[in-house]
Parts: sequence; C-alpha cells; structure tokens
Amino acid sequence: MAARGVERLLNVIMTIGSRSRIDRAQLFDVIPDYANAESADAAEKMFERDKTAILELGLPLVSERDPWDESRVLYRIAGGEGGALDVTPEEYTVLLAASRAWDDAAAGGAARRVRAKLLSLGIEADPDLLRRTPRGALESLPVLTPLLEAVTQRRRVVFSYRTADGRLAERTVEPWVVAVHEGRWYLWGHDADRDAPRLFRASRIETYPRVKGRASAERPARTSIEEALHRSDSASEQSAARLAVEPFKALALRDRLGAPLDAPELVLSEAARTQVRRLVLAESRWIALLEPAPWRRELAGIFTQIARSHEDAPDLAALERASVRSGPRIRVSASGTDHLSRLIGEASYVLSRGEVELEQVAEEFAVSTEQVIEDLQVLFVCGDLGTGWEDLIEAEWDSGLVRVRNADALRRPLQLSVPETTALLAGLATLDPAAGSEAALVESSRRKLSAHLGEGDESTGETADAPDAPAVPAGAQDPSVPGSDRRTAVLDAVQDAIGAQGPLVIRYSPPAAPGTTVRRIHPLELLTVGSRTYVRAACELAGEERRFRLDRIVEILDEDAPLSRPRAESTARDPASSAVPATRSGRVDGHVWLRVEAGGLWIAEAFEAEEIRDLEGGSVFARLGSPVRAALVDAVIEAAGAAEVLSPREVRDEIVTISWGGAERHADGQSVG
Repeated sequence: MAARGVERLLNVIMTIGSRSRIDRAQLFDVIPDYANAESADAAEKMFERDKTAILELGLPLVSERDPWDESRVLYRIAGGEGGALDVTPEEYTVLLAASRAWDDAAAGGAARRVRAKLLSLGIEADPDLLRRTPRGALESLPVLTPLLEAVTQRRRVVFSYRTADGRLAERTVEPWVVAVHEGRWYLWGHDADRDAPRLFRASRIETYPRVKGRASAERPARTSIEEALHRSDSASEQSAARLAVEPFKALALRDRLGAPLDAPELVLSEAARTQVRRLVLAESRWIALLEPAPWRRELAGIFTQIARSHEDAPDLAALERASVRSGPRIRVSASGTDHLSRLIGEASYVLSRGEVELEQVAEEFAVSTEQVIEDLQVLFVCGDLGTGWEDLIEAEWDSGLVRVRNADALRRPLQLSVPETTALLAGLATLDPAAGSEAALVESSRRKLSAHLGEGDESTGETADAPDAPAVPAGAQDPSVPGSDRRTAVLDAVQDAIGAQGPLVIRYSPPAAPGTTVRRIHPLELLTVGSRTYVRAACELAGEERRFRLDRIVEILDEDAPLSRPRAESTARDPASSAVPATRSGRVDGHVWLRVEAGGLWIAEAFEAEEIRDLEGGSVFARLGSPVRAALVDAVIEAAGAAEVLSPREVRDEIVTISWGGAERHADGQSVG
C-alpha cells in the first residue's frame, strides 16, 4: 500500500469514526480519491479494498441500511462491541514483554503489528515488572502470516523448501498446525505431493507461500507436532541407562532426576537409545555411558569416527568448488497495514497520556525518532474530511514532547487478528522457562489470549520437544524433585537482583572447565532461547558483560564469599582447549568453516551461518562468525559424524582430543573416571 493509500485510509477512518454514522454517498463526496476516481465503478472497487483493509487492521467497521431508506447505506466504527483484549495492567506488561521476542525488522506482518496494537490499548506498563520479566527469543519469519492464514482458512499453499540434505524442492501443503518450540516455528500438515502427513521447519521455507485452492485432505481430529517430532525416538530401542557424570556438571539433567549435584553416577530408569546417544555426545566432556554395553560400544565407534575425520588435513578444495547459496527469495518490507497500525497506535498512545517524550515513543514502537516524526507528519495532513479541510489532526513535536489533538477517532484499541494473537501466544511461550514469580501472570495472560482467539483454534502454537535439542530421557520430568527448589531459588534471586539493580554472588559451573567458579555479577536482564535461560550481567572478574546459563548456576552465595576464577581449561580430558584462539568471552577469534551432512544441518541454523555453500552430493559448507568455542565443539560432536570443522586447525585438534577421550572411556574393558 503506497503512502497515498495510507493517507486515504486514515482519512476514511477519521471521517467515519468522528461521527455516529455517515452516509455512503457523503463519504464518497468528501474523500478526494473516491470523488476524483475515473469512474463510479473504480471508486466502488477502491472503497471495497479499503473496507477490507480497515477490518484487517482490527477496527470493527459496520455497514447498515438506513431504517427509513433501504437504498441508503450508513457506516460506523463500532465502539466496545466485540471489544479488544481485556487485560489487567500486569497482564498487559507481560504481553508487552512477550512482543519483544521477535525482530521487527525481519518478522512478517502479523508479528510486526502486534506491538503497535498492544500499545493502542492505552494501558500503562509496570516498568519494574517489565524489567524483571524475561526477554524471549523467537524466530522472525515473514512466512508466518500466510501459513497461519492458510490454517484458519483451510487453504492449500505452495512454497520452495530446503530439505534436510540441502536440496531445494517445491512443496504443496495443506497446513494443519503452525507451532513453535525452542524458539523455532514448525509446520505440520498434509503434503499433497506425497499424500502423507509431513513436518516442515518454517525457517527452511525459502519463498513466500502462495495460496493454491482450498484444502481437500481430511484433517485429523487431533493434530500433534509433538508426535511428529518424537517419531524416531519412540521407535528407538528402550532401556535403563547408567551414566558416569563429573561432579557439578550436567546440572539440568541432575535437576530433572532429583540427583545430588556431586553424585558420580546417574541412572535413567527408561530411555530411548537415540536420546541417550545424543545426551552423552552433547556433554561428552563430562558424561560417559556405563550401561547398556551395546550402546556403549556404539558410542565408542562414533567417537572414533569423529576423531579420525578431524585428524587428517581437511578437503579445502571441495570448499572452493562449492557454489554459494543465495538467500531465501522473500522480500521483507513493511506493508501499508503495518504502517497504518503504527500510526493509529502512536496516536492512541500519545492521546491516552496527553504528551510523551519523542524518544519514548520511538523506543516503545521500536523505530527511530526520525520515523516517528515522519509518522506525525502523515497524521498532520489527515483528519475528518466530512466537516472540511480545516478539521485536521493536530500534531506537535518540536519541543521534544509529542502531542496529538483533534484525533479522538483514533483513540481506540485495535483488535488482534488470529495470526497476530497466535504470534503473541508464541512470544508468551518463550517466557515460560524463566517466568519464575511471574508464572501466574504468564498463565492468566495465556488464558485471555486463548479466549480472545477462540477456544479450540487449531492454529495456535503448542510446545513439543525439538529433534535438534539435547534429549530429555523419559522419567526425568518430575517438577517436585529437589532440583526444582534449587532452580526456583536461583531464578528468584536473579529476578530480585534485576528488580533491585544490585549485585549477586554466584557459584557457577563453566561448560568447558572442570569444577566451579565464584563470581560477583550485576544482573541486567533474563533471556530465554528455547528451553534455556540466560542472565545477561556485568561480571566483575571478567570486567565486561557476560551471559550465564541459569541451569549452570549451582547456588547463590553470601555477598562476602571469596571470588575464584575457573581452573585452567587444559586438562587431561581436554588438553588442546587452551590452544584454541578465543576472545575473552570464549568465542573463536575469527570465522569457522564447517562441512555438514543432512544430520548436522541444524548446526548451521543454530549458529546462524553467515554463508552457505552447496556441493554436489548433498554436502553443505557453512561459515560461522566467531562462534562460542565450547558450544560449537559440543555441537559438532553431538552431530555424531554429520559435521566436520574445516578451519581453524586448532578447533579440529580440540575435537580430536575430546573425541579420542570419549572413545577410550567407552571402549570395552575401560573404566570411566
């Protein structure tokens, strides 16, 4: 929608909304674009498009016949009927926090508009609560809106999809559910080409989904993405498993089992072979499998394969032959509806407060101050044209304070559409891992969103265990175990410190160094990425900001506890780690090249590869920019041979050392310790 179209729509909204109702003929006379249209038919078509846009915007535009003259059509914008979201100031604050989960610059229309619509409610957020509420991380995908619309409208869509082995193929799908897990979106539906249910990762959709008729396949009464994600694990061999675990490591697993933090062995009463394999590989520095023996021998073979593949010189010639992959062919640009949502949201936000600092408006709407001024300039030339050009909106900003007058028709909440509500529900789900004392508020907000959406709507995001995340073995999910108390105590202490803006002394288990360290940190905010929670804090020992994983905080100590640095990372298990060039924050100094096969493609996605190259045969090369060293090494080993580091050499050497150590610990007749 061009800028002129935005102005016309704003004039239509102001003209209709400023009165109880207006005659259709009168509206056509006072809106210049209708009055100056080439023909009456052109004006009618333009108005029909505008009516659709106004309804999509979230304004309840009502048309009705004059009871005294059936040929006369009247229009009004309903007030209060069907209402916007009815939430308390505390619930509103939590929802506003949830709307921060995506990147507006990359998100699709539904996600872009949510924040503006929340701000149009005219409710004042609680700044202390907003500071304590975690910031979630959710994929920002332009394909979200058309996929959600296809679910609710029962449509068939066509798109280009990057398969697990790197091939680009066209897919025709009838979406059943669009759901989020671990901060990533998934599509579950009927693949028309294969005539079977299929699961798609939305981030691998590389063209904007196009509607291709109505859905025809029978939709299951209950659709479950969780079932789709767990198909391979459910088919895997099941058994009890005994693990040797380094003290104060694998704390998340210890918490789930209710095991002491220094217990040398853990037992999983019933677990899938694939889950245990991934669990051990992902924590290969600190975990070894003792039983069953066949699973242990399998792990020895995997570790040996990984070590040997990294011992010799890498095949860099193949990297040079590979072709650079172009990015997804999806243009991300704000639509006229996005712009209009923001305009009305800004006007409503300022009107409800009288006057607001220019910088505050820009911060709340996640735009620059220059963009806010451009928006105010648009408002300034629009108004109720039914009473003449002199009755325009008044907007001021020269003093650094924004004031808007003569725009009461815009002082109304915008209703959330189904895709927008679903996006907000997904954003709300990202707060769950670190909701802490705000858990009740998150849940009450979720209930109100679900009620607003309509009970039983099948487009809403449900959570499920992602196939690429370290597995959680069966029998390890009891929230009443002792570890829950520890996690709750740590989370409460961090939230209190953020609210009080004070220091905290923590005992921390570093991911790549043995033992624990004691640090004094100044927590700034909580961040959730999938099921993991981090606290961003200023660390006194490091002398800079760091991120600490919440499940690696062993305990909270007294303020006068002596500080201690981690022990040197060069250990018998990991002698090469200190030789890897890294920044102070543990990142590799420079970029890393990987070669990944189908089972390792998730690494390129998780580390947000800067460049992808494709080689005939299905191999993919990925360039990562300064990844966190320990996390990358663990991910490559977890990929079980489906990933190889090409450079730098030092990272290859570290993987060799850790992998040979793993092979030795899992060899027959070898003790673990």
